[in-house]
This record gives sequence, structure tokens and C-alpha cells, in this order.
Amino acid sequence: IDNIVSTAKFGDLIEFSYPLGYSHWAIYDDDGHVIHFAVAEKQLMTTVRTYLQKIVPVCGDLLLGETKIRRVPVGEVNVPHGAHALVSNNRHAFTPSAPEDMRLRRDALLNQSLPYNLFTLNCEHFATFIRYGKAVCNQI
Repeated sequence: IDNIVSTAKFGDLIEFSYPLGYSHWAIYDDDGHVIHFAVAEKQLMTTVRTYLQKIVPVCGDLLLGETKIRRVPVGEVNVPHGAHALVSNNRHAFTPSAPEDMRLRRDALLNQSLPYNLFTLNCEHFATFIRYGKAVCNQI
């Protein structure tokens, strides 16, 4: 995590690579923060998620149903033990948008609640949309 904070630049794609072979994605947003899909904090889902994480410790936040686009310190992204965080700007064959365009997209979506969908609207779709203006996902 310290390496991300010291080297990442605004708009970099941050990949949290999970031991099970899939990843959670975020956008670096300066000052050690990232913007990403996060679970909506409702008590029932918090209880269910906590229980499931005890049973399946290799999963991070379980994105089920409604999610919210949040800005958090990179070290506070809930990922499973053994996950690796890295700058992964080379996984998509697109040219990054200008920083001002990325900021406009970020500002329009920050703190918005969105329905998570693994196939059409997941964390990688969100992160690539902010960076490139195109929502793509290579892992499904």
C-alpha cells in the first residue's frame, strides 16, 4: 500500500489482486485516496458480509445489490488477506482521458448509489469509465 501512495498519480487504475484469481478495481484520487465501488452500509448487509467473510476469508467486500461510489484511503479498501495492490494501467488497450475529463466523471459519480452487476456494472467497469471514458471489464 505504501508503494501505491508514493508512486500513483491521479487517474491511475489500482488493482487489488485477490488470491482466488479475480481483482477489485479503483481509481487513484490523490493524497493516498482511491475512489471505488463500495458496499452500501446497511446493518443487515454489514452483518451478512461479516459472517460470510468469516466463512470465506479469501473474499473482500461482497458487492451485492446496491453499492455506493466512495472515496477512501487506499489502506481502508476491504480486501482479503493475501491480496496485492498495484498500479495496473497496462491491462486495457485505451489511451487515458485528460485529467480534467476524469475529474468531471469522478465528480458526477462520487457518493452516488448504483446497482452493482457483475456483468454490466462492476468495479472494473467503473474504474475504466473514469480513466478512459469507456466502461470495460477484462476479467469476466
